[in-house]
Amino acid sequence: MTAVQSSGGNSPRRVLFASLIGTTIEFFDFYIYATAAVLVFPTLFFPAGDPTSSMLQSLATFALAFFARPLGSALFGHFGDRIGRKATLVAALLTMGLSTVVIGLLPTYAQVGVAAPLLLALCRFGQGLGLGGEWGGAVLLATENAPPGKRAWYGMFPQLGAPIGFIGSSGIFLILSGVLSDAQFFAWGWRIPFLASAVLVLVGLWVRLSISETPVFQKALDHETRVRLPMASVIRDHGRALVLGTVIALATFVLFYLMTVFTLTWGTTALGYSRSEFLVLQLVGIVFFGLTIPFSARYADRHGRRRTLLWVSAAIAVFGLALAPLLQAGTAGVLTTLIVGLALMGYTYGPLGTILSELYPTAVRYTGSSLSFNLAGIFGASLAPYIATWLARNHGLEFVGYYLSAAALMSFAAMWATRETRDMDFAGSDGR
Repeated sequence: MTAVQSSGGNSPRRVLFASLIGTTIEFFDFYIYATAAVLVFPTLFFPAGDPTSSMLQSLATFALAFFARPLGSALFGHFGDRIGRKATLVAALLTMGLSTVVIGLLPTYAQVGVAAPLLLALCRFGQGLGLGGEWGGAVLLATENAPPGKRAWYGMFPQLGAPIGFIGSSGIFLILSGVLSDAQFFAWGWRIPFLASAVLVLVGLWVRLSISETPVFQKALDHETRVRLPMASVIRDHGRALVLGTVIALATFVLFYLMTVFTLTWGTTALGYSRSEFLVLQLVGIVFFGLTIPFSARYADRHGRRRTLLWVSAAIAVFGLALAPLLQAGTAGVLTTLIVGLALMGYTYGPLGTILSELYPTAVRYTGSSLSFNLAGIFGASLAPYIATWLARNHGLEFVGYYLSAAALMSFAAMWATRETRDMDFAGSDGR
């Protein structure tokens, strides 16, 4: 009997859809903020003055969520490892969804002054808290239900939520930019994506409430192998896995946020594209991101996680050296940058959730994998748009590429120091 068949009624289709729909909603919410942080918030939520200063302040609130995500990992991970994956995933989705909807209702700086950016920062913190608990649980929902030999394939379904969520967020801003005037868009149109996410959250909750607990965690419950404080256990007993997992994910985060937030900022300022023009270019690149995720998962199941991520990290390091010349080569160069960069992103992102979950035993898997992923978010993504913008304006665009290459080499070294985990016993491994 396969793991899926023993999961108390969870069919493969239901499990994979539940893991996919949640991360799609979460990433949709997360990305509409990222887009608005570049296009809307500098004008509406911060004092008028130097545009570059307003942009950097807006990107600082964008970064705030990444510092909230490890807290979300610890909070939701504790309950996910103590109570169960299902209930914790519902709570994480609610936290993220409510924070996003409230952003769509916030007053602007012109209406309430300094309270506006403070409220925006608070909601952004809530987004990060929710996503910190969502990602790890969604990956475990998939991988802990996976049959033998298909763990990376199952684990890539929640990863698909990233490109789908991005396509949805960019698509809705693109539509609004096309049907509304600039005055209408800045007056009220930008609020629509945030408010519309309420419908998506209700769908996600309905799906999540229809599934059963994962068989691997149910086995832990039956054998009473849970630990009292998962966070303390991760730090005390699995510190090496925590550090290596964090650094393995570093290049993934730097690459993605350079290809999305930084390029959108640079494209609509230094390169002179309109927001609609550049969003179309990004959407083309995101399609390649989504297409390469399944290929990388298949490759990782057949040839191993270690081999997959080693060659992708090396390719990202080389791509970093070509970043500046490509971005300066006109529209063809910009489009090539986005396609190649986001295709590489798919190859590194597809098996990432699986390998991070395989580094830890069942009793601390939710907490450990979530912490690794979200600590990498702090070091690799939270300040990436800010650092890249500063480097480009003060030292030249080529230094942005060096920044990416350095991150990729660090991930390569961490992956080199990690053993292959493809054939480990998911229910019984000690994760070390």
